[in-house]
Amino acid sequence: MAQRLLLRRLVCLNLRKSYGSLCFPPSALSPSLNHLSWHNHKPPFLHRAGSPFSRGFCDSPACSDTFNVQNKTDFTDRVLNNKKPVLVDFHASWCKPCHTLGPRLEKLVAKQKGDVIMAKIDIDEHTDLAMEYQVTVVPTVIAMKNGCAVDKFIGVKSEDELEVFIKKLL
Repeated sequence: MAQRLLLRRLVCLNLRKSYGSLCFPPSALSPSLNHLSWHNHKPPFLHRAGSPFSRGFCDSPACSDTFNVQNKTDFTDRVLNNKKPVLVDFHASWCKPCHTLGPRLEKLVAKQKGDVIMAKIDIDEHTDLAMEYQVTVVPTVIAMKNGCAVDKFIGVKSEDELEVFIKKLL
């Protein structure tokens, strides 16, 4: 999965250099890239020239405020150096409560209309980040402001409890 995302970004970056701000899906560029899927999301055919670092592969409102952390550098750039408050959701693919909490959080973050951002971290892929933030149980959500952890909860919460948690972050 990470290799496919990296390949898509490289292809888009090369196209931006060659053709300005245009970015086509890999399948439109070469038959050898047809095996890459967009996972039922619409590909970003065109990026605005004003946003050369656009990363989205999904065009729903929830996707613009929610992203999967790719590596430690990505975490530093998009979470620690972010001026907006960030909810960091540590989860695992095998965790059933994570499958319940994740969509609830995404829905509530989307309601904030950009005031809060959500970073999703799979603990199996990023054990270093999980250990650094002392995550021993999933789901664990850490609220971060200006690069510092300001609040934390473990386990599934109701939507009302999540709203209170997010309001405290603002």
